[in-house]
Amino acid sequence: MEKKLNETMLELVIANRILDKENICDAFGHISVRHPLDPEKYIMARSRAPGVIEFGDLMEFYLDGTPINENGQEIYAERHIHGAIFEMRREVNSIVHSHSHSVIPFGVTGVKLKPVFHMGASVGPEVPVWDIRDSFGDTSLLVDNMDQGRDLARFLGERRAVLMRGHGAVVSGKTIKEAVLIAVFMEHNARISMQCLQMGTPQYLSAGEIELGMNKFVGSLAIDRAWDYWSLRTGLKS
Repeated sequence: MEKKLNETMLELVIANRILDKENICDAFGHISVRHPLDPEKYIMARSRAPGVIEFGDLMEFYLDGTPINENGQEIYAERHIHGAIFEMRREVNSIVHSHSHSVIPFGVTGVKLKPVFHMGASVGPEVPVWDIRDSFGDTSLLVDNMDQGRDLARFLGERRAVLMRGHGAVVSGKTIKEAVLIAVFMEHNARISMQCLQMGTPQYLSAGEIELGMNKFVGSLAIDRAWDYWSLRTGLKS
């Protein structure tokens, strides 16, 4: 049991480094994993930039965001995104919240983020926009309590990802590796989409192409291949 926990925590450290290296997160953003030994808890780092996260930075939380053995460490204000989604989506085991630059315009312009290339299908047919103002009025745009987190989780529903108006995005996955892959290729798809829109009208993937791609590109072969490449680029290996 201890081995399983340590392996999960190491994978989470590597995931943080990948998200930094692939420009999904910078000084801000975070990834979590459901606790492998207790589904009513989750693990994420203390409040540090993902690119500098180490094993000793990882902490355990109850789903309501209460830290276990806090020891005076600073914690992410937006951990409630993670707890609320874990609470509502029992099949989800990892969540990424990021401010990756190419996705943000699709949350504020009315232009829909849809797959334009095959790997973009991994995120699903469309990434809708959750607007915190709709339920909570003017805020800092941070999801810093469970009421806001649960509202976001309800909007996410069974989807793999949502955009957050004027803020960033949230990605859910069955595993750490899956969540990272979806987050990376959502950013790639957004960047390519913006390039296409500058040239003309994009030809989006069909519903059938998306359905086939959603299964193909989150399969174990694709995920492991991408993970091996990305983890090597960080200098770490699980």
